Amino acid sequence: WYQRRVHGGEGWEAVKEYVVDGAKFKAQAGALADVSTLQQYTDWMKVIAKNAAPDSTYEVKAWGVDKDRKTIAVYAIFRGTHTGDVPLPATLKKASSDYVYVITVDDEGKVTGMTKIWNDEWAMCQWGWKTEGCHAKTQETCQ
Repeated sequence: WYQRRVHGGEGWEAVKEYVVDGAKFKAQAGALADVSTLQQYTDWMKVIAKNAAPDSTYEVKAWGVDKDRKTIAVYAIFRGTHTGDVPLPATLKKASSDYVYVITVDDEGKVTGMTKIWNDEWAMCQWGWKTEGCHAKTQETCQ
């Protein structure tokens, strides 16, 4: 439910009842450097899913639960075509980007924080948002 609402571009309003106030977000990704709360991240994903790539989908490849640590890990692939003029004019290029969410929850099951493990530069190269330093294989994975 959480993954579907976040990557479906439903934004903060759709997930806030499942998240504690002030839940933190972190990622070692330049595209998300200024994003530090789950509210900011879900709103960022809403822009990506609804405006930048309205055809976007995600495919969950694996997930696991560590009950002792109250942690959930989800490995998925985000796919979409940049057809919207956000944040740059549409490139009409496809992206296929692997990521992992590591989500922590409290005793009631509410999300307390989330880390996104993601190679944002790879995705930026695929969409044509970054052109310097891109490896040729960035486009091969989108075919």
